[in-house]
Amino acid sequence: MINLIEKLLNLIYTRPCYFCGSTKEDSILCSDCRKKINFISKRINTNILGVDVYSCTVYEDIIKKLIIELKYYNKKKLSLIQAQIMFDYIKNQNFNKNFIILPVPIHKNRLKERKYNHMDLTADHLSKLSGFKSNKNFIIRTKDTLKQFNLNKEERENNIKGAFELNKKFAPDKNSNLLIIDDIIATGTTLKEIIMLLKSNGYNNITALTFSTPNLKSVTNFYN
Repeated sequence: MINLIEKLLNLIYTRPCYFCGSTKEDSILCSDCRKKINFISKRINTNILGVDVYSCTVYEDIIKKLIIELKYYNKKKLSLIQAQIMFDYIKNQNFNKNFIILPVPIHKNRLKERKYNHMDLTADHLSKLSGFKSNKNFIIRTKDTLKQFNLNKEERENNIKGAFELNKKFAPDKNSNLLIIDDIIATGTTLKEIIMLLKSNGYNNITALTFSTPNLKSVTNFYN
């Protein structure tokens, strides 16, 4: 009887894996599902305007599901997994810098619709894991752009052009090490626009880290 009660309690209080439903490990990402993720070990995936850009995973299967459900379906708890994988990548690459985390912002209309910015949530978790400060108010998205995934490279560049501004009230020191974070890099146009903006305002110690990329070939030598 006691064993039966214990089993029932374990079923009630053990967190199932979000992706396969297993309750063996009390984790929303079990070790079996983690093994299915295509992690990227290459140190620098690309360079945009002199800024090193790193990506943690390939955008497929579990990672694709995670990003879509975190971004569009209010599955906020998945931001912790995203942050943990990004933190593990930072540790493995031995960046040895004290960064200020800058999550890519969304427009106020998109924020009103979704009620949250998934990258802000990830930045909060990554800040706690790493000890890095997070600055979610410095970069502002002033242009309500179209969704990028259906656009070609030229259309993406026109769509994102002039989409961001800097809020000087929240400006970090010009010598700060800035870490831009985003969920995915496809053509690099969003990061390029933000990097151009930061550099034009005197910020040169910039690194970018994305959670995923569609494939390694797609992030080779976007902009030099």
